[in-house]
Amino acid sequence: MFTRRISLRTAGVIAAVLTSLGVAAPGATAADYPMPGTVTGDIAAHDPSMVRTDSGYRLFSTGGGIQQRLSTDRIDFERTGSAFTGLPSWVHDYNSEGDIWAPDVSHHNGRYWLYYAASSFGSNHSAIGLATSTTAAPGDWQDHGIVYSTSTSDNHNAIDPNLFVDSSGKWWLTFGSFWSGIRMIRIDPATGKQHDTDRTLYHLASGPTSDAVEAPEIVERDGYFYLIVSFGQCCQGTDSTYRVMVGRSTSPTGPYVDRAGTPMLQGGGTRILGSHENIIGPGGQSVMHDGDGSLLVYHYYDANDSGAHKLGLNLLGWDSQGWPYVT
Repeated sequence: MFTRRISLRTAGVIAAVLTSLGVAAPGATAADYPMPGTVTGDIAAHDPSMVRTDSGYRLFSTGGGIQQRLSTDRIDFERTGSAFTGLPSWVHDYNSEGDIWAPDVSHHNGRYWLYYAASSFGSNHSAIGLATSTTAAPGDWQDHGIVYSTSTSDNHNAIDPNLFVDSSGKWWLTFGSFWSGIRMIRIDPATGKQHDTDRTLYHLASGPTSDAVEAPEIVERDGYFYLIVSFGQCCQGTDSTYRVMVGRSTSPTGPYVDRAGTPMLQGGGTRILGSHENIIGPGGQSVMHDGDGSLLVYHYYDANDSGAHKLGLNLLGWDSQGWPYVT
């Protein structure tokens, strides 16, 4: 479903294979990352998350009561409205303007589950909310209130939620940003809220010094759990420094290490996507599993279009040592 320059795609695959063999790809630079797959229409999507429904691919993004777009082919996207026609009243306790961020959408047990964050920029007086729907259509979401919150006295932040259901059927919610990084709690599948008896707050990753680690996403594959995150600064147009990083573990709760064995709790992470050519600060990512593989869904800033934020879609490949790379 994607078209891009074959030379860049081939270079990216060769680099990944050489890296898996412990050989540095000659001349490999950020320019070897693949270009985003072709998307058209309304693609000004920030912090995107996508789910496939009977009516097509529904894309959710930050702003406007959680913006929604629809595509029948995963290429052309049309803005269709917002998840919420009116925001839950509790949101204003965390964001005076009533703005909500970083949606995470998935389908389980016959329902669509939408986690989202309410906060003001730079504050950890934040909360993660939950809404559900049987259709995922705009306006057809029932809010269930706060799942987890933080205050300015906490050492972590409740934004950028991601629901992960492991192969044993356990539900987990990862989240976090600046302060001490990525955290995880267990979720009750019956309610989508924090588990009644397992109240452990797990610590999965800390960012590099003076940098953020955000937008956690967990993917399970062949006995490993992969924690995909964004390092760097978001939301600054072409000055953004986001890049997509990964580590893995044999347990969903960690410890996660990068390809070199550096723990993610010590700033470790292996880069799989960074700025290249006009693609600046790719990140804010999620992963959607589709018929042709696992799809990395992210935003970036276009240096050829005055730094406008845009949707990026690429499939993930897996090398001989089981590490993901972007194709």
